[in-house]
This record gives sequence, C-alpha cells and structure tokens, in this order.
Amino acid sequence: MACYLPAMSKSDILAELPKLTPADRGEILDQLWSLEEQEALRRGPSVEEKTLLDAELADYAANPNAGSPWAEVQARLRQRA
Repeated sequence: MACYLPAMSKSDILAELPKLTPADRGEILDQLWSLEEQEALRRGPSVEEKTLLDAELADYAANPNAGSPWAEVQARLRQRA
C-alpha cells in the first residue's frame, strides 16, 4: 500500500532543519553534496573553470615537485582539526 506524503515547500524544509539531529543534518548535507557533484559532472567545467584547470595543469607540468600529494594534504588538514 502506497503512503502519500504531502509535498513540502522550500520554506517548510528550511523550518524543519533545526529540529533534526546533527546526524540527520549531516546525512542531508551529504546527499546535497552528492547531488551537486552529479550536476557538476553532468554539465562539465565552465569556460572560466577550464581556463583555471589548464593553467594549473601547465604549472604542474613546469613544476611537478612544487606541490604535495593529496594524502599529505589530507593528513595536514586532519592534524589542524
């Protein structure tokens, strides 16, 4: 048997958010980020983003040892938190 739930407006959703537990809000935030990532992948980079990425790639090609591996960056960020 299907259950009917009334549609919630954006203002209804925003009003309910403070009533949720931090874990529930975190789950919602994760879902929102996932949706944003899917949308970004679908539409691809903008002209400005592509220009920036190309410049960063050229900089990396010219100076491959100038940065840090992602694992090191993550470790440093976790130490700060």
